[in-house]
Order: sequence, then structure tokens, then C-alpha cells
Amino acid sequence: MKRVRGTEALRWLRHVLKWLGLGAGVALLAGTASAWFLLALAWATDTREANRWLLALLPVAGFVVGWVYLRVGQAVEAGNNLLIDEVHDPRQVVPVRMAPLIFLSTVVSHLFGASVGREGTAVQMGGALADQFTHVFRLRAEDRRILLMAGISAGFASVFGTPLAGAVFGLEVLAIGRLRHDALWPCVVAAVVADQVCALWGVHHGAYSAGLLPALSVSTLGAAMVVGL
Repeated sequence: MKRVRGTEALRWLRHVLKWLGLGAGVALLAGTASAWFLLALAWATDTREANRWLLALLPVAGFVVGWVYLRVGQAVEAGNNLLIDEVHDPRQVVPVRMAPLIFLSTVVSHLFGASVGREGTAVQMGGALADQFTHVFRLRAEDRRILLMAGISAGFASVFGTPLAGAVFGLEVLAIGRLRHDALWPCVVAAVVADQVCALWGVHHGAYSAGLLPALSVSTLGAAMVVGL
């Protein structure tokens, strides 16, 4: 009995240390990518606001981005869907060029006034960079699934400064409302460390005010429950 417990404890310790290292490595890459991305977005926004005529060139910018993806990005144009497909059914490593392509296309889009979000960019960068560890460490398909989920968590957490939300976001990739317990530790490590890495680059996330909130009462609680349904 003691030998069995000792073996299980050793297996658990290996799991913790293994994913502490892999999660931190993924977080270092994803957090750095998100920091540079946020700095580039700030530059693009300031430049556009100071040069409003750039808005007139939006169609040209859109054409250039589309042409670049047509030439070198067809393998990664599925974006988030490609990552989700690889988590569900691992087949081939996500090309690393997904990260710089989505980085540049999003910054260019912002520069010329296109309305594009940042969460997709961060998730794709985190997932693509994380998947490169598959080659380095020759990970099994099951470990690769977890690694991709950790990369997604790291990207989301670092770009918004929300490690808890980032960890949950990555955990729910397989199915909304269903969490993979074996991926909990890797996703939490990746999300928390990536958020700190991004902060170490001196990047400050936007602060959003919720305005006036209604007082908590039976009526407001009931209304919230109805809306939640």
C-alpha cells in the first residue's frame, strides 16, 4: 500500500513539475507577444488619431492583408478554428507563422481604422507559439492538447490582464461548461505567469468604469436571474 501511494505521489509530482516548466515556457512567449502586440496597438491608435487621412486607405490595407494571407497564410487562415480543431483532433503542429501574420494584420487593420478585436489575435499567437514545444519535446497527442489549451489561456490572460478568465477560457475550449481537470494546472500556470510577463514589459491594461450600479436587492437579484436564463 505504501509503495502504491509513493508511486502515485511521484507521478503527481512529475505532472506538477512537468507542466510548471512547460506552462511557464509557454507563458514567457505568449506574455511577451501580447506585450509587444499591445504596445503596437497603442502606436497604431495614436498614429491614426494624429493622421485621420489614413482612414481613406483602409480598402488598400485590407487588400494587402488579404493578399499576404493568400500568398503565405492559407495554412493558418482558419485562425481560432484551426486551434480548436487541433485541440479536438490533433493532427499536425500549427505553423509558427500564424503568430506574426495575425500580429501584423491586426496592427495594420487598427492603423487604418478597421474594427477588429484583440482576443483572437492573442489566442492565435499563444496557441501557435505554444504548439512549437510539440516539436522540441516530442509531446504525445494528449499532452499536445493540454499544451494548446495552456497557450490559449496564456494569450487571453496576458492581453486583457485577466489570469482567472484566461485560465477558464482555455479550459473550456473543448466544450462550454465542461472543464478538463488534467489541464487545470497547466492552464492556471500559463495564465498567471503570462499575465505577469506582460506586466514586466511595462504594459498597462485599459481601465473600464462600470458606471453607476443598482443597489443589490431582491428585485435586482431576481431581474439578474431572469436575464441570466
